[in-house]
Amino acid sequence: MKDIDQFARDTVILGDVAEIRAILSAVCDRTGMGFAAVARIAEQRWIACQVADKIDFGLEPGDELVLKSTICDEIRESGKLVVIDHVAADPAWRTHHTPAMYGFESYASIPILLADGSFFGTLCAIDSAPRRLNSADMVATLCGFAEQVATILSARIALGTTAAPGSISRAGRPAVPARGLARP
Repeated sequence: MKDIDQFARDTVILGDVAEIRAILSAVCDRTGMGFAAVARIAEQRWIACQVADKIDFGLEPGDELVLKSTICDEIRESGKLVVIDHVAADPAWRTHHTPAMYGFESYASIPILLADGSFFGTLCAIDSAPRRLNSADMVATLCGFAEQVATILSARIALGTTAAPGSISRAGRPAVPARGLARP
């Protein structure tokens, strides 16, 4: 594993399951978007928990983005999802720094709320081409995927799959490390 701190390492371990990878692949397939990720959003950090990257965006699990450079930071503050079909055609987003910085034209990000109601992060997807995302059916599908991810993460946290200081646990106490968890 690349050189990352314990909190980022635990985030990667938490998301390192086939079910989450399958959900991210399904997000890409259903939306036509080339990149999807589960991002852990802490007060000052954006960490890729797991990714599906079909467009060589370049992020891998454990990689970090500057939190203030992301729309996910705004989602953490507001608790509301963001769905953008075509950045250049959307008056609310065409001058926003994030799409310009990362070069995307379509974007979706759904809050991931754990079983205890706490905010974990987001299920997000991007693509350099416009995509039809802002329909009731697509938004419901994306929200359903975020709920599935939340269920998986909540179960793994309850089992103590992560052990970083400040890690989330069901009872609000630091999680107990699971035995034998290691990344090659």
